Amino acid sequence: MNRRVGSNGRARKVFLGVAAAALLGGGLAVGTGMGNAGENCDGLDTALRNNLTFIADQRANPDGLSADRIANRQAVVDLIQQRRATAGCTADVQPAAPPAAAPPAAAPPAADVPPAAPPAAAGGAAGDVVCAGSTVTLFNEDAGPAASSGTFPIGTRLRVTNLDNGMSITVTVTSPSGSCVLLNNAAYEQVREPGKFVIRRAVVERVS
Repeated sequence: MNRRVGSNGRARKVFLGVAAAALLGGGLAVGTGMGNAGENCDGLDTALRNNLTFIADQRANPDGLSADRIANRQAVVDLIQQRRATAGCTADVQPAAPPAAAPPAAAPPAADVPPAAPPAAAGGAAGDVVCAGSTVTLFNEDAGPAASSGTFPIGTRLRVTNLDNGMSITVTVTSPSGSCVLLNNAAYEQVREPGKFVIRRAVVERVS
């Protein structure tokens, strides 16, 4: 009986010693594991910079969801900061600077453009043959010889020659019309051929 008790006592001591060794070993393993779990500061710093940059961009260019996005990213930033503090990271991490705006493109040099010629006087200058190819007819007006025109201003003097009979007349434009030149009754009678109401071969010259 005594020998059995002695054997049980020795077995118990052996068991307790093994258990203590196991716990000590486990403690060392846990401690070693925690020591090797130290995080890489470069990776944490990069993650922090990316999230800070995202937040800065949302604040610079907000939309209807920016507030929620910023709140979510801020929570991530807080977690990263905790992990950086645990890992002993000390770098001052800031958002990435926005890309510089491209300089405006230089305007191409202006092409050499010759100065515009001054506008010609309506209907040509004095002495020019005008209304080329136009026929001349009459408008009803009981007045001295005169003309109407849609090309020349009132007061312009024109010479109208009927090439079919060689007759010509110089008249002053006194009213506007829709034709290059029309003669009133009195003027037309001086250059017309009998029975004809259209001068098809006419030369019109600007006198002044």
